[in-house]
Amino acid sequence: MKAKETIVTVFGSSRPREGDAEYAAARALGAQIATKGFAVCSGGYGGVMEGVSRGAKEAGGRTLAVTAKFFRARANRWVNEEIRVNTWQERLFELVKRGHGYVVCRGGTGTLVELAVVWEMLNKGAMAKKPLVVLGNFWQPVIERVREVELGHKSRWGEQAEPLIGFAESPEDAAAYLAARLGALPAKRRARPTPEPSLFPPE
Repeated sequence: MKAKETIVTVFGSSRPREGDAEYAAARALGAQIATKGFAVCSGGYGGVMEGVSRGAKEAGGRTLAVTAKFFRARANRWVNEEIRVNTWQERLFELVKRGHGYVVCRGGTGTLVELAVVWEMLNKGAMAKKPLVVLGNFWQPVIERVREVELGHKSRWGEQAEPLIGFAESPEDAAAYLAARLGALPAKRRARPTPEPSLFPPE
């Protein structure tokens, strides 16, 4: 029986092009994730999504993409499997659902929403605990300001117990962060007081 694959969903901007530092970092990230034995899932279009898919594919990994009819474009040529949905919202939650772990790269409003949704779902216990790491320091000021609010008063939500987002300076660090936590994830799950219904229950 074939073992179930572990998927890392990567979020990031569609703007970088080959030759840009962000594209190169995404390509290196894809290669590092594939080297750890994980499949890569992305939004499937250009920029970081293309770079991470390309890096994973070149390293011998498997790549998935979730695209939406809303955007009209199809997946880039480095994608093994395209999952096509209708709307922007369906695409967002399919990307979240398929990931066993997440990396968030530099990006604009779309990436900000993706980071916020994953963080909120982990914080409120709306899905099983999964590792979430940001690459570089672009998002650090935003995360630190939000944490001021989350930690400013007593709460039963997850961010009070432990930081739910990790930071990685390099693609290698991000892949190592995921590998360490995905390997130990089942043993670390613990019950929360008055748990919320999970949208994405553990498989």
